[in-house]
This record gives sequence, C-alpha cells and structure tokens, in this order.
Amino acid sequence: MKRSDQSLPVRAHERGHVHVITPGDHYSPRTGSAVPTVVDGLVRGASTTSAPSSVVVARGTYPDRYGGVSVLEYPQASARRWDRYLDAASSRAGLPRHGARRAYAATVRDQGGWAPSYVLAHNAPQLVPLVDAARHVPVLYAHNQLLRTYGHRELARTLGPVHRIVCVSAFLADETATLLPPGLRDRVVVVHNGVDAPAEHGARAPRGDTLHVVFVGRTIPDKGADVVVDAVRRLARPDVRLTVVGSAGFDAAAPLTPHEKALRQRASGTPVPPAFTGFLPRGEVREILRTADVVVVPSRWAEPFALTALEGMSAGAAVVASDVGGIPEAVGSAGILVPPGDVVALADALAALADDESLLARAQEAGRAHAAAMSWSHARARLDRVLDGARAPSPRGTP
Repeated sequence: MKRSDQSLPVRAHERGHVHVITPGDHYSPRTGSAVPTVVDGLVRGASTTSAPSSVVVARGTYPDRYGGVSVLEYPQASARRWDRYLDAASSRAGLPRHGARRAYAATVRDQGGWAPSYVLAHNAPQLVPLVDAARHVPVLYAHNQLLRTYGHRELARTLGPVHRIVCVSAFLADETATLLPPGLRDRVVVVHNGVDAPAEHGARAPRGDTLHVVFVGRTIPDKGADVVVDAVRRLARPDVRLTVVGSAGFDAAAPLTPHEKALRQRASGTPVPPAFTGFLPRGEVREILRTADVVVVPSRWAEPFALTALEGMSAGAAVVASDVGGIPEAVGSAGILVPPGDVVALADALAALADDESLLARAQEAGRAHAAAMSWSHARARLDRVLDGARAPSPRGTP
C-alpha cells in the first residue's frame, strides 16, 4: 500500500486538520478530559496561514463547546456490551477489532465530503484503517500508551497506512516505538502539549500570610492526592493551606469513593483543614490556579505528560512534581522534582518554598518563562512541521 502523503495531489501545507476524539467524549470546557483540552489548544494555536481545523464530535454531547472551530457532528453508534469482549478475543487471534471499528466508522461516515485533510485519530488506533487514505492522511495522536495489547502482525495491518504516530512526550514515544514493528518506528514523532501563554491569565492574586498549595486532578491513588495531603499534614504548619480540586471522575454530583472519604478523614487533623472542591469546570479551575503559590503534581503513575503542571506555571505558581514518566519533560528545568510517593521529600520541598520568599519567587518566574516557551502556538507549529515534513523527524521531538 502506498503511503497516503505520497498519493495525494494536495500540497501538505494546504491540508486542514480534522480531529476525531473518542466517540461520546464532550468537546466542552465543562469537562476535565485531557484530549479535548489538547485539541482546543492546537486549534487556537494555529497561525493565520494555517489551513482550517475541524473537530468530529458525537451528536448529543455537551452543546457548550470550545469555540473557534468547525464542529462536524455524527450520530453515535449504539454501544453493545459484548463488543469489548469480542475485540479482546479477536486481538488474541490476530483478527480485526470489529467492535471498536464499528464505533469509529460512525465518526468518518462523511469523510468523502471533507476537503483533503490530515485526519488526527486521538487515542484511536482502530480509526486509522478506516480513513480513506486516497483522499486524506491518517495520523494517530497518542496521549497515552495505546498498543500494549497489540502484536506486531496486528499493528502492521492496523497502522500500515499511518503517516505519523504523534506522541505527547519522548517518554511515551520511546515506549510506543518499542512495541511497534520495525517498519513503523520511523513514523513516531513527539509534539509536547502546550499551555495558554501566561499573559492570557491576567493579573494573579498576591500571596497572603499562608502558602497556598493546590492539587488539580482525579482523586484516585495513581494521581497521588493522598501524598500531598500527607505531606501537608506532616508539616502541620498554620502558614500552609491546601486546596484539592477534582473528583474520582468528571462528575461533580458523583458520590465520594472510599478513597476520597479516606482523604478527607486524613486531612482533618491539619492546622488549616484542606479545602476539597470536587470536580470543577475548566474555567473555575483556572481561577483557583491563579490563587496558587504552589501547584503540586504528585502522581505515582508514569504519566505520559502533565498538563496541570504547565497550567500551574502559566498561572504564575511554582510547581513541585513527581520525577516519573513524561512529567519531567512537562516541567523542564523550571519544576522542582521529587520521587513519586515520597511524602517526606514533598513536605521538605513545600517547607523550603514556604520559608524562602526568594526561592518561591524564582521558581514562579522560571515557571512563567517555561510556560511561555511551551505555548499552544509553539505546539501547533511543531505539529505542522512534523506532519508536513517529507521525512519523519527524530522521535525525540527536537524542533
């Protein structure tokens, strides 16, 4: 099969971007899902000469969508309970995963009417073979590790038409490349996630008498909210207060899980009881980040990236984060890294920032500078380069 970028007469820089997100996901600031956030950033980061972008969204999802983009709606295929089990059995036998393809077929049902485009399949390997490669250029956009259940034969068949496999960090790119058959490895590229430029947040609130520490994320063990709660409790300082933003999922009305109940119980003995907001829409999260002196990203899980770290820096906060996965790439030299799950190390880092105003100020300024260098316009320019290039760039993501 010919590579799609060789068969299309349309010049690369003239092709628009069609982003396909997970069927049923909401392209809305009302959610905290990372993929729509990244897509919105890439759309807004386009230059004035960029070809137009569209986002394919299931009909019936939240109507208050991110702006500045053409939304292509489709009727979502009804879910069938047995599809996942059939796909698992099919994959073990090296057969196509028809359940996943059935769901994704609905997203590209109208692709014959789209202008020739890059079709970016976000976290969707099974969408790649459904893209009309005689008209469009299929791109797999990996925000997480997607290929652990695939063998080489299935990957060669499923991803054979793919033009690029975009990964959000070099950490994820390296993991992905090791799972691919040799013929696909040179298509792996890195496009780090971006962030709104610091100036877009406006003036931040000045620090008061306490060091305001903020955690934003899902309150599940992998994300480590309990680590920062225990670190603040260990400090037992009246000049350190903690706000925990997030729930186990993306539903503000969901009942507390046992882990969330335990978090609140453990936090009750601190001099300044932490505030637990539950899940909040992205606009409200941004307002809280503007009040933060320090944002903590204490993940135990090897996250492929850490959008929250960049968002904290852009809002003017110092960032203390786990030294694991793609998080060090997200924070660069501007972040303070601690071992994942290490309560003592995290408490020591927070104490140093609380005690040393100049250290805090330097960390905050370094974060703002790093966020400015990681803006969405930089991310979009990088994406345009790796998609339009005739040869696959280095998977390490150098510009």
